[in-house]
Amino acid sequence: MIDRPLLIQEIGSVKKPEWLVSTLKNKNATAEQKEKARDDAAYLNIRMLEDIGLDIVYDGEARRVEMYEYPAKNIHGMVFSGRVRSWDNRYYRKARVIDKVQYMKCYHIDELKFVKDHAKKIVKIPITGPYTMADWSYNEYYGTKEDLIMGFAKQVIRPLVKDLVAAGAQIVQIDEPAATTHPSEMKVFVDAFNEVVKGINAIFTCHICYSGNNYASLFPVATEMKCDQFALEFANRDTWELGVSDEKRIGYSALKMFREYGSKAGIGLGVSDVHVDKVEDPKLVRDRILYAVKVLGDPKLVYTNPDCGLRTRSREIAFAKLQAIAEGTVMARKHLGIPA
Repeated sequence: MIDRPLLIQEIGSVKKPEWLVSTLKNKNATAEQKEKARDDAAYLNIRMLEDIGLDIVYDGEARRVEMYEYPAKNIHGMVFSGRVRSWDNRYYRKARVIDKVQYMKCYHIDELKFVKDHAKKIVKIPITGPYTMADWSYNEYYGTKEDLIMGFAKQVIRPLVKDLVAAGAQIVQIDEPAATTHPSEMKVFVDAFNEVVKGINAIFTCHICYSGNNYASLFPVATEMKCDQFALEFANRDTWELGVSDEKRIGYSALKMFREYGSKAGIGLGVSDVHVDKVEDPKLVRDRILYAVKVLGDPKLVYTNPDCGLRTRSREIAFAKLQAIAEGTVMARKHLGIPA
């Protein structure tokens, strides 16, 4: 892990600006014009995130259509079927796996290179993990779901990660929103994650959001994961009241499991609810952080971020929430005597 306490990060996505969406939908726009628009949006996002005060940044996933569709269209063996609902009022194009899944190209390489060329802060790259790719697909080729999951892990996501790390990626965030939706499948989730990262010299984080069971199914298997940090949702379960007591911070009770099971992984602490437009008071963010430090015992284990990506909020709201996270984290550092 990075040996600095209370680093601020984004989970990955922010809403695309309307001018970018219009350009991409414009049938008269050339490929060059569309790529220039993507570059402009990515550059703007990077500057905004760094100016707000984030320590670890990406480009808001400015080039990606959606976290599942984007990789699926670049993986051999997958063909798109219809659109299905994922969460809230959001839909994605679900694919059928009709052949052995195979890695065709490093489908995030251009965006990684652009961010590395323009970011001044620490860079991480988010990718969609093997369990979620399998869980969100129709399996029409592999004998079992476990075979499909491990197929994605070995034949697609691991070679992708190897290429990204070879290109200079130091922090790789593996997004697994589906991970805890099937508690009986936690072992294969862990096995797939470990297969992806084994022997690769990088920092690996795992983002898991919107668990229906308060992350209880992560244990005890989570202690077997070769994972440096778990980035998790907490804020949308919490109260909006100030304080660092168990009663005020009910949304963060799952942190105690990490302590009780002896996990050494860092926690990407969700301190902002991405489901609502209400912007958190920085003092509330501060108290959520201080509670986490009290439970985990070491501020170096705590990173601060929204619960999930902010693409469902307007850009104005998203950046305001990130500003509140940054201000609240600075308050928490000051309270703990941590240099800015």
